Parts: sequence; C-alpha cells; structure tokens
Amino acid sequence: MASGALDNLLPRFDQRGMDLGLERMHLAMADLTLPGRRRPAIQVAGTNGKGSICSFIASALQQTPFKAGITTSPHLVSWCERIRIDAELIPLDELRQLLSDQTPLTQQHRLTPFEQLLIAAFSHFEQHNVDLLVLEVGLGGRLDATTAYPWRPVIAFGAIGLDHREHLGHSIEAIAREKAAVIHPGATVISAAQEPEVAAILQTTCRQHNAKLHWVQPLPTSWTLGLAGSWQRSNAAVALGALQALAPLGFPVPTSAIREGFEQASWPGRLQDGTWKGHPLRLDGAHNPPAARQLAQELQHGAEEHSTAQCWILAIQSHKQAVDMLQHLLGPNDDVWIVPVPGHQSWTAERLVAEQPHWSAQLHDAASAEEALEALAQRSTWPEPAPLIAGSLYLIGDLLGSGQVTAK
Repeated sequence: MASGALDNLLPRFDQRGMDLGLERMHLAMADLTLPGRRRPAIQVAGTNGKGSICSFIASALQQTPFKAGITTSPHLVSWCERIRIDAELIPLDELRQLLSDQTPLTQQHRLTPFEQLLIAAFSHFEQHNVDLLVLEVGLGGRLDATTAYPWRPVIAFGAIGLDHREHLGHSIEAIAREKAAVIHPGATVISAAQEPEVAAILQTTCRQHNAKLHWVQPLPTSWTLGLAGSWQRSNAAVALGALQALAPLGFPVPTSAIREGFEQASWPGRLQDGTWKGHPLRLDGAHNPPAARQLAQELQHGAEEHSTAQCWILAIQSHKQAVDMLQHLLGPNDDVWIVPVPGHQSWTAERLVAEQPHWSAQLHDAASAEEALEALAQRSTWPEPAPLIAGSLYLIGDLLGSGQVTAK
C-alpha cells in the first residue's frame, strides 16, 4: 500500500509493533479536549465485513442532510482513504499538517500509527463539525483505539471468526470475548447470525450490560446492493439495523435514503473486477479462513459446476492460517500461484506443499504477482474464468497503487 508521502510522520506498522491499549488514546484525547461528546458514533466491530458495513452506512448517510465522519482500515492506496467526511477523503496536505501538528503528542504518549491516524481523524471531524461518526474497529475491540471514543450508542457486528489469533486468543470464544468487550451499558447492538459460541457470548455480554441486542436476517433480493457477493446481504442487514438505531438519537434516516445508499455503495478490493494489460481479473481481499470460505461459496454459486478450474494468485502473510484458507478455496483442478505480500513475511508454495504434499502439482512459486501474471500471459489463451487475486489487501493495494492493475 502506498504511504502517500507520510513516511516521516507515520512509522511502518511492523516497525512500531502491535501495542493494543486504551490509556494512550484517553490521555491524547484529554490533552486535545477531543472529541466532542455531543457527536454519537456507530462503532463497527467483528472479523469480516466491517468495511462493507461501514460502506453501506456511509453511503446511506450521504443521502441525508447529516454530515458523517468515517474512519476505516486498512487502506488500499492512500492513507487518506482511512479518514473521510461523507464521500470526501481527507486531503493529503491536511492529513500531513494534522500529523505534523500532533507530533509532540505522538511522542509524549508513544502513539501507534493507528492511534495517530485516529487522533487526526477526530481533529478533522471536529474542525469540520460533523454530526455523527462511523468508526471501524482496527483489531479486536476491548483494547482497540476506537473504543476510547466516549459516546458509542450503536454497536454493529460483522461476522466474528478466527483471525489475529496471536493477539486475540486461539479459540473462537476468546476472540469473541475480546470483540464483544466493546459493548457497554445501554448500547444498541446489531448483529447478523453468528457461530453458536459467538452468539452466546454476545447475548451474555448484552445481558450483563443491559444492552439491547437485535439479530437481523440477510436482506431479501428485493434490495439492490452495490457490493457483490451474497454475504453482503447480511452485512447490509447489519447496516440497516444500525441506521434505524440512529432515529432515537435524533438522526432519522428514511428507508428511501437507505435503499438508494445501499444501491450506490462501493468498497474497492472486495470481489471486484479489474484488468491487467487488457486481460480480465477479479480481486478480493479475503485473508482469513472465514473470508476464504465465503469467497469459495460465492464462486461455487456462480459456477455451473464446482469442477470449473479457477486460476489463483494468492499472497498470504506468514502468520495467517494459509492451509485452512486454501482448503476452502482450492478445487481439484485449480491452478495456484503463491506470491509474497509486498513488505511482509509470507507463505511460499514450498512451505504449503510441505504441509499438504497433495498440492504439489497445483501450487507454483512466483517472485511477484507481476511475474505470475506474465507467466499466465505466455499461455495460448488467458484463463477463463478470470484469474482471481486474493489473500491480502496489501497485495491488491500495491497492484492498484502502482498502476499494474486497473479496477473497474
């Protein structure tokens, strides 16, 4: 992902390290007297679907008079994607100035890059007098920086599954408890169906905090969605519930605005069509087993028969559950190029074959996605269906940012 010329202000995430906690954010926000407590926030938590839920919510709010400040992560090409008001990304010059101005604060409290960006977002939203906020949790929930925001009356949950086990715990129950910890007394909580263990933890946590839990069903096909993938109907249902929960807070959003917003919603890098040198591609940021399972189900649903061979270009960080991901994704006739995630330690085909020797005929190593694409171009015909690049949003962001791949 491109840094947007902010390298001198934002250290690389892997250099600063993962350092979850709320104390730094509380201290920094107190020093800046930020944010305005009169602005309510929808906090969006979960493992998968958070960005899509934020996209649906933001797109619907754009159809109203209310001005919404939205934070999401990660970004694909520019840091500016993480901070926007309605559809407008924060200008790079403004973000640079905000980060520069808060340098003493960053140094005093040893803020992480994620915390730096969130403080900058709060400052940006304060300066532009937004009406409400939409905050996507970065990692976990209990100790995520967004949880330091003081007024989060609406909590929206995407699907909770196994990911980031090195930080959140090695069981689905442990991860669910970390994410459910964002629930606070009196909150309105919206969730689509979850695994039974997860559902039980959400129910217990809401009961303990006297929070209102609303389960929602996937939206019917009478709703037109701007995001591809059948799983988006569950994400859209969560977004709908969160938007409806704003009405008692003084922000009524008409159903007509919600429908129009959902139809216009976009979220790059998620089951998106693209091209490389005129050749068709598909892009998806699936980077953990639950997302891989969803993607596989979507491909099976779209194919007449599962035996249709799919060509993959996969980049998977070394700490991810690559074997589980591939077990969901790979059909018996699929052809797979394993490439590195730019700037990150990554799985290799050799390591994967050592784990699963029966994949030896299907998996190939390539030094880069570009090398894999060039190899495909040497064949007599371009693969059909179109090759699918997945496994890491970092890879997709790098390809889009460098101009190697063009998204439609």
